[in-house]
Amino acid sequence: QVQVVESGGGLVQAGGSLRLSCAASGSIFRLNAMGWYRQAPGKQRELVARITYDDITNYPDSVKGRFTVSRGNAKNTVYLQMNSLKPEDTAVYYCNAQVGVVDFWGQGTQVTVSS
Repeated sequence: QVQVVESGGGLVQAGGSLRLSCAASGSIFRLNAMGWYRQAPGKQRELVARITYDDITNYPDSVKGRFTVSRGNAKNTVYLQMNSLKPEDTAVYYCNAQVGVVDFWGQGTQVTVSS
């Protein structure tokens, strides 16, 4: 079994920054990639940032240049540095760990950006 735990959400003013952290543990010897997704009320969950085991990253245009995903030295931790936050970034942010072909999810952490 795999456990995924996020931390670091909160309330911030527009233009501010937040850093999210996530750690995967358990049976992760086939960990392929980790990433961050978000879901705003009434909307579908969407990709925010993803990093593969060999450090290839990808971002949607909506966050490119503002958000940065990175790994810890242990490869089972991932961080999301969010700068220049906008009210439309408000959502529950979920950490994802892809182990083999199976996705595991954290419980989510709320990020609220006030205008």
